[in-house]
Amino acid sequence: MLSEVKQNGKLNEKRRVLALPELTPPRTVRLKFCKVGTLQYISHLDLQRTFNRIINRACLPVWYTKGFNPHIKLVFSTPLSVGAQSVCEYLDIRIDREMSCEEIKERLNAEMTDEFYITEAYLPTSDFSEIAWASYDISITTGGASAELAEKTQQLLTTSPLMMIKKGKAGEKEVDIVKMISSLTASFDESTGNINIKATVRASSTEYLNPEFLITALKNELFILSGDPKSEYYSIMRTATLKEDMTEFR
Repeated sequence: MLSEVKQNGKLNEKRRVLALPELTPPRTVRLKFCKVGTLQYISHLDLQRTFNRIINRACLPVWYTKGFNPHIKLVFSTPLSVGAQSVCEYLDIRIDREMSCEEIKERLNAEMTDEFYITEAYLPTSDFSEIAWASYDISITTGGASAELAEKTQQLLTTSPLMMIKKGKAGEKEVDIVKMISSLTASFDESTGNINIKATVRASSTEYLNPEFLITALKNELFILSGDPKSEYYSIMRTATLKEDMTEFR
């Protein structure tokens, strides 16, 4: 009985949304969202599926593609690797009925969680192609962590050349990853015993450096994280996406 009441409520809400003034052409709304905690382990495909379900439950007046198989048009910014968290992911949706950005944000967050939520909804003035850099906070828990090891970490990751094999659409090629790093600092946190790295690396559609490459380099060259995986681990948090001139992307 309760489920039937909920279904009727959703149906009435969808009818109300369909009665809103129509937008011609559809309007693009940009969503900035966080994906942290256990949500770091879902793939990009799973993320797309999840947003489709959330948008449907939120009864948003989204625009559907035309043709044989209509679907919600979702355009994401630079994809995030599985195992990385972020407080600055972006998604563009299109709506075909008049609804404020604030209401869109509230409706979506009502269907989301403490680990996965919208921080901003607004009308974009820039294109995802303008993203050139991304900033990350990396925390490493490893045996032998010290100020000396942090210094070696910084020296390794800022001294060119540091050659690694990078896979792309054209196949594998060896690249100097230091040339793809704008800034990097490594420090030892005495209170936690961790080595913390703050790095800004390339994140454009034509030149992208996965922060996992930094971890791989440390494993290969300094043997960091080479012990028991239950006691040695790391976390990656994307903290900002930037334009070529290092201003914040919006």
